[in-house]
Amino acid sequence: MAARRRRRRLKKRTRRQLQGWGAVGAVVVAVWVAGHWSVVWPVLVALLAAAVVGGAGWALLRAHRRAVGQDRAWRAQEEAKARELSMAEVDALSWQEFEAYVADLCRRDGCTRVVVSGKSGDLGADVVGYLADGRKLVVQCKKYAPHRSVSSQDMQKFVGTARPEHGADVALFVTTCRTFTKAALGLALRQDIVALHRDLLGSWVRGAHLETLLPLNGSGDGTRGRPSARMPPR
Repeated sequence: MAARRRRRRLKKRTRRQLQGWGAVGAVVVAVWVAGHWSVVWPVLVALLAAAVVGGAGWALLRAHRRAVGQDRAWRAQEEAKARELSMAEVDALSWQEFEAYVADLCRRDGCTRVVVSGKSGDLGADVVGYLADGRKLVVQCKKYAPHRSVSSQDMQKFVGTARPEHGADVALFVTTCRTFTKAALGLALRQDIVALHRDLLGSWVRGAHLETLLPLNGSGDGTRGRPSARMPPR
């Protein structure tokens, strides 16, 4: 107990000494500043001005970043709206016209020997052609309402015919609806089927090149992650 009291007294004494030296230091500094005020005040003014300028610069930088972010969000919204406007024309097509339109998109992007089946019983090969690098492309087209989803059964049928029946090197399932069900998209990924839902189709319609869309394969699930359109190479 005695040792603890001594330590406590020592701490109090040390604290008082530090406080005393701090007060003495403050008085010395105040006296020195008063005696050298003509030298000190320009420095203080410069420091204050630097603080004001720095604060204003930081505020401007934050405002700029906010404005850039808002501009990007606005551009993304406008691109989405424009994509929906172009998709409204696609929605007005019959299923036969939709298949022909997809074939035209393939031709636009450099595909050759593009053929449209245009009839039932085509075993999932609504459009067949060849990419610019020679790979065989087989496309299944589903003209569905936007609110619908491509089911696992739809995907299973295409999986069962795209390569075994048609020898596809690239199998593309393109639809006008917004989503593939989780099971359908999972099957597409496992079986290397490229899934193009409404938003990706919208990008294709607006000029994105087919080669840039193939790696995305269902990205965004029809509700987010919309890619920016890139014009096809000339």
